[in-house]
Parts: sequence; structure tokens; C-alpha cells
Amino acid sequence: MKTVRVLNVDIHNWTFDSFLDQLTEGVVITPNVDHLVKLQKDREFYECYIRSEHIVCDSRIIYFISRFLHPGNGILEQIAGSDLFPAYCQYHKDNTDQVRILLLGGTESSIRTTREVINERAGHEIIVEAYSPPFGFEDSKEELEKIIGLASECRATAVAIGVGSPKQENWIFRHRDAMPGVKLFFCVGATMKFQAGIETRAPRWMTRAGLEWLYRIKQEPRRMIRRYLIDDLPFLWLIAKQKVGLYRNPWE
Repeated sequence: MKTVRVLNVDIHNWTFDSFLDQLTEGVVITPNVDHLVKLQKDREFYECYIRSEHIVCDSRIIYFISRFLHPGNGILEQIAGSDLFPAYCQYHKDNTDQVRILLLGGTESSIRTTREVINERAGHEIIVEAYSPPFGFEDSKEELEKIIGLASECRATAVAIGVGSPKQENWIFRHRDAMPGVKLFFCVGATMKFQAGIETRAPRWMTRAGLEWLYRIKQEPRRMIRRYLIDDLPFLWLIAKQKVGLYRNPWE
């Protein structure tokens, strides 16, 4: 599998359909600008990336940046997690027993709605169980045992977790071995908000132009202004350093 290096991440260079065709097992991580900034200072998060079987481009900004850094050899296609997980469910809508998904995260109402929407679209219960864990679940032995029990009882073959990064990625790599029946793990971020209708996706023209971040600022100004205009601002400087050969991976 060919990869494209952006800062300290090797992004797997798939088209959307080709990636979906071969996706059967492993952990799927979808890097965005916020991830790439966090990866400069969070060692555990970086280790999640190193151990992931699938790293695909979530962000149109990263898609454009890859072509700036590697003219003629950039990322082929954006594969946003919010598109990938619903597409995976549709792709396997006729695999009524081979693909069984446990959905984790969100609120009680959002996860219930997400399950209903995806199952109705698939025409059967492809999401066989959905659970909204309480705040602090990642440090609770009781919650871990409950989730492992749910995965076993519903015979889940895939787990999709949307509790924000890096919490969702860290949780998967701490506990994936405790769920041997689960072959595929998705980090789905805000997917449940979109599927449940709590938030709407940016118009397609904005996404294709790399302006989805502006749309998200409009929806959640307090949180997103800080993320995009303060926390993620070092990204531009880091990319400039990589372009001129001065960037160094802080973990090597």
C-alpha cells in the first residue's frame, strides 16, 4: 500500500471505493488537521497511529496539503470518517450475519437515532447493539467489562466508537485484545451527530473547497473557533517546515 507522508503520519493512499472493497479487519483512523497537531505532543496518540492498520485522509485540507508537499504524488481522495462508516454499513447491508456492529458513544438519544437511521437504510439490524457510555468510562473497570460483555453477547464483528479524539483511539488500543470476536474498529468522531440530525454537514461545494471548518465554526462557534483558529494554528508553520526539509518528528 502506497502512503503519503504529512508531518509524522504516513497516510494510506486509497480511493474511497477501493478502500471499502478491501476493508475487513483492523483499526481505521481518519486524520484531520486537529489530529496532526495533537500528534506533535501526545505520545500515546502517536503510538495509536503507528499501530493502526488503516490511516485514511479525513480532511480536504490535508488532501490539498499533500499535493502541495508532494506535487504529482498527493493523496488520491478524501475518505472522511463521517462518510466512510455509513458507506460501510450500506456496502454490507446484505451480509446479514457476517457483519454485526456495536456502536459506542454519543448521547442516549443520538445513538438510538443513529442506530435506527442506519438500520432502516440497510434494511436489517446491521447495528446490533448501541451503548452511550457515561463520562469517564475510559477509566472505569466496570464500564470496560460492560462493553466487553455487550460485544460478546451481540456477537459483534465490528465496533464503531465516537467519543472524540484522542480518547476513542486510545480506548481502542488499550482494549481491542479483550474483544477477540471483533475484527474491525472504526473511530467515528462526530458521525453520530450527523446521522442523528443534531448537526448538518457542510454543503458539498464547501467541503470540496476545503471550507468545511468555516461551516463547523458557524455551528459551534465557542468550541470550533478555539480549535481551528488557536489550537490548530501551528499546523501551517509545521507544514512550511516540512516543505523546506526542516520538520523533525518529535518522537524519533
